[in-house]
Order: sequence, then structure tokens, then C-alpha cells
Amino acid sequence: MTPYAMDDVDRRLLDIIQTNFPLTPRPYEELGRQAGVSEEEALRRVNALRAARIIRRMGANFQSAKLGWVSTLCAAKVPEDRLEDFAAAVNARPGVTHNYVRAHAYNVWFTLISPSREQEAATLAELERETGVAVLNLPATRLFKIRVDFRMRRDENAAGENA
Repeated sequence: MTPYAMDDVDRRLLDIIQTNFPLTPRPYEELGRQAGVSEEEALRRVNALRAARIIRRMGANFQSAKLGWVSTLCAAKVPEDRLEDFAAAVNARPGVTHNYVRAHAYNVWFTLISPSREQEAATLAELERETGVAVLNLPATRLFKIRVDFRMRRDENAAGENA
């Protein structure tokens, strides 16, 4: 796959999408207006960035606790030759937001959001039965949420500006 060469318009779109995605009936029209391109061009560029896997996900982030749900961080010691299968089993579970491999005895980590602690326990028990791998459950007792935006341009008013 040929690497995608981003230009300033792509970077401007990424800044806007990360920090201030327009919640309007025609969001790509507004994105285009802010980035200085047409609605069609904004949509074409966002689709190209997704196809190149520069954008891997677009969607809302909710504070699960405010919706009455619970979240937990999980870790597992997975043999190297079973990593792919274990990750696929984890990813197949509704409520798993992401997982990653670390260089540690507990080498697979993932987060799980569930409607209740009972459902959380049932999901993890099912995963353990299916894979034969024990899962360490580390439920959140305090929320530490850090907002991370990856600034694509260096100017101070990179996102949400009027182009």
C-alpha cells in the first residue's frame, strides 16, 4: 500500500474532526467550509484518510458511568502462539472498546464497558471458558480521563477555525 501524503487541508480536517466535529444536518458541508473546500471534497478526503487507516474510527465517546454503565480494565497472560486467537475472541465481545499488546507478563490489555457488574463478570467468564486464558479484572474505582488531541498543525487556532 502506498503511503498517504497528507497536505494542509487534510491536517486541518483532522484537527477539526478531533476537537469539534460539527453536529449539524450536513457535517461535511461545515467541515469543508472550515477547511476551505467543498462538502464533496471534505467527504472525499475523510474517506481517503479512513481508507489509508489514518482515521481508524469516527464516533462519539460517552462517559459510561453517566449512562449507568460500568467499565473495567482487563489484562491476560496469553502465550505468544495464541495472541491472535485471543485478540479475536476479545474483539468479538460487545463492549470492548480497545485492546493492545504490551511487553509484560500480562501481555494483552483491554477495556470493557458493560450495563452492570453482573454482565461484566458474565462476559469475562465466557471469554475465559472460550479461550482457556484467565483474565485479570481491574474495575475502575476512580476516573482518570485525559483528553488527547493530536494536533496536526502548529498554529494556535488549528481546530474549529473559520477558514
